Amino acid sequence: MPLENLRLAVLIDADNAPRKNIKGIMEEIAIYGTPTIKRIYGDWTSPNLASWKKTLLQHAINPVQQYGYTVGKNSTDSAMIIDAMDVLYSGNVDGFVIVSSDSDFTRLATRLREAGMTVIGIGEKKTPAPFIVACDKFIYIEIINAKSKEKAEKAAVEAERIAAEQRQGKDEGKGADLKPSDKEDDKPSEHQTAPKKSKEHITARNSGKQPPENAVPEHIVELIADSIADIADEDGYA
Repeated sequence: MPLENLRLAVLIDADNAPRKNIKGIMEEIAIYGTPTIKRIYGDWTSPNLASWKKTLLQHAINPVQQYGYTVGKNSTDSAMIIDAMDVLYSGNVDGFVIVSSDSDFTRLATRLREAGMTVIGIGEKKTPAPFIVACDKFIYIEIINAKSKEKAEKAAVEAERIAAEQRQGKDEGKGADLKPSDKEDDKPSEHQTAPKKSKEHITARNSGKQPPENAVPEHIVELIADSIADIADEDGYA
């Protein structure tokens, strides 16, 4: 089965995964398949994990509580391993994504592959080699960060290009209403006399019916009106 069609169970070790990189990690996972299960394991009573709440909501990741029963021991490892085996025997996924830089998941990755599962590991460059080679594919978080940075830079360049084109279009549009050739065509020839302006024309010009030179362009007015409508509440107040 092609990687992009895989149903993936994403299991994240909160103690060994950087919160600031979760967005890029989830975007990378989407390249290889559909994450049908997304769980993150940790002791959520700990102040160290309090900053995760917004990130988990944004990416619909289900937090799994695992108390730290012993000081200095990573109790989330056992919870992830037990859940991974439960998911394996459910038969609802085609592969697993283990997000951690901990070598304790080496045996888990090997066992999942023995059962015919595709295993993708994601971690930092400090990840021990045994866990890396136990996975079908291992992706470094540092590489994901580089790709995200490059994507952001390209987006910024494109935004600046569009803004520059819009500014140039406005500058060119200032003199587009009256071209030099139009001025020459309007001049009377040697054998012609300039037509006299009618009283009605003078009256219409002085009446203010024509838009002033510095008037706000109509499309700008419409844009402002649309913006006000977008932010207005149900009562019509912006």
